[in-house]
Amino acid sequence: MQPREPVKSSYFSDYPVRKTLKQFWSELHLPIFLHHWNTTTTPSYPEAPLNSVVSPAETDLRIKEIMKKLDQLIPPRPFPHVNTTTSSAHSRVTVLSPRDTYCIGEHLDLLLEVRDYLGRRKEYGGDFLRARMSSPALKAGASGEVTDFNNGTYLVRFTLFWEGQVSLSLLLIHPSEGVSALWRARNQGYDRVIFTGQFANGTSRVLSECGLTLNTSAELCQYLDTRDQEAFYCVKPQHMPCRALTYMSTSNREISYLTLKEKSLFYRSNVGVEMMKDLKHIAVSRCNSKSLLFHESEKIKEKCQTGMKSPVPGGYTLERRWITTFCNQIQLNTMEINGCLKGKLIYLLGDSTLRQWIYYLPKVVKTLKFFDLHGTGIFKQHLLLDAEKHILIQWKKHSHPFVTFQLYSVIEEGYIPREIDQIPGDKNTVIVFTLGQHFRPFPIDIFIRRVISVQKAIERLFLRSPATKVILKTENTRDMHADMERLGDFHGYIQYLIMKDIFKDLNVGVIDAWDMTIAYNSNNIHPPDDVIENQITMFLNYIC
Repeated sequence: MQPREPVKSSYFSDYPVRKTLKQFWSELHLPIFLHHWNTTTTPSYPEAPLNSVVSPAETDLRIKEIMKKLDQLIPPRPFPHVNTTTSSAHSRVTVLSPRDTYCIGEHLDLLLEVRDYLGRRKEYGGDFLRARMSSPALKAGASGEVTDFNNGTYLVRFTLFWEGQVSLSLLLIHPSEGVSALWRARNQGYDRVIFTGQFANGTSRVLSECGLTLNTSAELCQYLDTRDQEAFYCVKPQHMPCRALTYMSTSNREISYLTLKEKSLFYRSNVGVEMMKDLKHIAVSRCNSKSLLFHESEKIKEKCQTGMKSPVPGGYTLERRWITTFCNQIQLNTMEINGCLKGKLIYLLGDSTLRQWIYYLPKVVKTLKFFDLHGTGIFKQHLLLDAEKHILIQWKKHSHPFVTFQLYSVIEEGYIPREIDQIPGDKNTVIVFTLGQHFRPFPIDIFIRRVISVQKAIERLFLRSPATKVILKTENTRDMHADMERLGDFHGYIQYLIMKDIFKDLNVGVIDAWDMTIAYNSNNIHPPDDVIENQITMFLNYIC
């Protein structure tokens, strides 16, 4: 994306800005890649073939359709008092067809009826719930499946994967009224994050405000990509060209779009409250005959490969090892891993949850060594090499929005779609990508547009190289008590659903980090090493 000449603008004053933003952002399309932020009028990257580019009008229509569905899924839920919102203490959980002992492979179904603090039955759904089963002694865990009937009742289904005493948990993360408030607040403002750009000209350094939008009449540097309808702006420093933008960092702006009454729903004591008051444990045995689960597992002959549909739950953890339920997952030994990776070019594109992979991979393949590319800070490009085996593994962060107080370089800034466009691809090329955590503080249309852009870039890649392997690592959960308006898991969950839906018909492998981190109960933006190890094991099953 090339910077344009600065413009004198009140572009982001309330009327013209909002209108332009809704037309420019609020509909889905492809993102952009700042190849070198050059000032020429000709892009420094080759344009994609016309037959693989969706018109802005088509993209905008698709964004509107998705936004409409989401608005229907999350309608406004005004409430006169907190007492009229969902109460975990007054809600009722009933076991359907209860028994003293259950068999491995069976389903355990619960009926949840939600009530408010006055004990009154609620007539609508929309609560943000998290179901999980676990056996701490076995280091076992799995997510449960929640079906919302939109009338105040929910079906919670657990698949009983292992033998022993099993604990059940059903957390009320947010009541439906809180969900509605978060959804409205998220889509109201772009200004929760302050971007500060550093411009360099010789020995001179100047800081300037930047952002996805800027509410100012000052001259602006515009970093635009017309194909993908992406934009980033900086206030132009005096005596500095726009191409002199070198580094970026961010900070939080103290602003909220929630009312005081709405904020009370997000007090720590009201978040992640247990709803399972009576039924704490169940007993699961192998039973006399082979269970349904074992019968099903015997049918699974096909190895894990790209294009497979990942159900929920798509697996479970036992003795801290992730076991998939929809494909034949193999534990590869060191020799098999080395043989598989020989000659591979692997590109990891995304955020620091993928950077964890490149830190962990040398523990898997001892011959991989870091090659210093002389970047700045922990968000510089990372490169692992094994010259003898011709293995190259690269991690590169995604571009705006990238939220961190640490300084990072934008010299070779790469939006994932443009990065993918630069990769020729072949049978020994693998691309892994992830998006999510850094998009949570911004209106959802920015995320939707970016995901559609990645989808179209992958379609272009498959046209020129159908043998290239592409893996999607979904967003993972984080601390549920993090700033919920800005960073909460509700925002991540909506993004997770969008991502899985948009890529469901592409020949990509899915590593369901959301499902996995619920099973592991990690609750950390950066999951622990055993989670990363099992993500990488799943990745190797897709490509080996």
